[in-house]
Amino acid sequence: MLPKQMTSPEDAAPREVLLEVDQVTLRFGGVVALDNLSFQIYKGEIIGLIGPNGAGKTTCFNAMTGVYRPTSGEVRFDGEQVSGRKPHRINRMGIARTFQNIRLFPEMTALENVLVGADSRHHTSVIGALFRLYRVKPGPEELPVVDSTNGLVRFWQQVRRSSAQVFGISRHTLEERAGERKALELLRFVGIADRANDLARNLPYGYQRRLEIARALATEPKLLCLDEPAAGFNPAEKEELLDLIRKIRDRGFTVLLIEHDMRLVMGVTDRIVVLEFGKKIAEGSPAEVRDNPKVIAAYLGEPADAA
Repeated sequence: MLPKQMTSPEDAAPREVLLEVDQVTLRFGGVVALDNLSFQIYKGEIIGLIGPNGAGKTTCFNAMTGVYRPTSGEVRFDGEQVSGRKPHRINRMGIARTFQNIRLFPEMTALENVLVGADSRHHTSVIGALFRLYRVKPGPEELPVVDSTNGLVRFWQQVRRSSAQVFGISRHTLEERAGERKALELLRFVGIADRANDLARNLPYGYQRRLEIARALATEPKLLCLDEPAAGFNPAEKEELLDLIRKIRDRGFTVLLIEHDMRLVMGVTDRIVVLEFGKKIAEGSPAEVRDNPKVIAAYLGEPADAA
């Protein structure tokens, strides 16, 4: 299937749609959480999803990531239908997310938390990992090192290296090594590599937020969904987060951002979709959304003389 092309209002050139929410309605009994919602996300952009409390923003995230199945309508990602798939299958397709309430493994280290994300891209089965099956020929940089000055230790290092050259190394071992390198690189990228071996529960709140982003990035997503990543941040931390989101986009990721801090949203997004009571009431550039009367009314209320 050829990738679907769309033309954005800002650009004359066609842009490739990564994700499309198409007339999605989601009901919980008599409550309509999403009401015929439609919008697109283009590859390589940072798009904001905003609205007052209860507008349906996180519900939209949940419908996109498989937590909820839409009552009607479809969510398509890279031309494939997402609706009805399990969350882990959707993650494999290339959608990763963080959560409004931090969901880390508190008794695991920061490095181990990111390794959990990296493991989602590994191909070795449980049996293969336990018995070190599926041996492969390693590259020169993957062979065991011989660097000891102790004669006996150096001898055993040479034996291990020769054995790896002749019999190969288990795929699981190579994947674990690659995962650890990736995890350390991502911890450096988000700025918390100095706490790699600390338990997640012992990290400061801001570091826990960054760790959750690193774990999501470890799954190698095409689309990263951030659910209120600046919640609880002070102004300095918000500025650092703004810079981090830009760096993520510069690495080739597409970012969908839910955030209540309008200064952050206006400062980092290319486009914004505004929800109220599960309906889209506005879509456009930050400047267009900021001056939209419907958006102003949704946040500040209708003027007293409006009729």
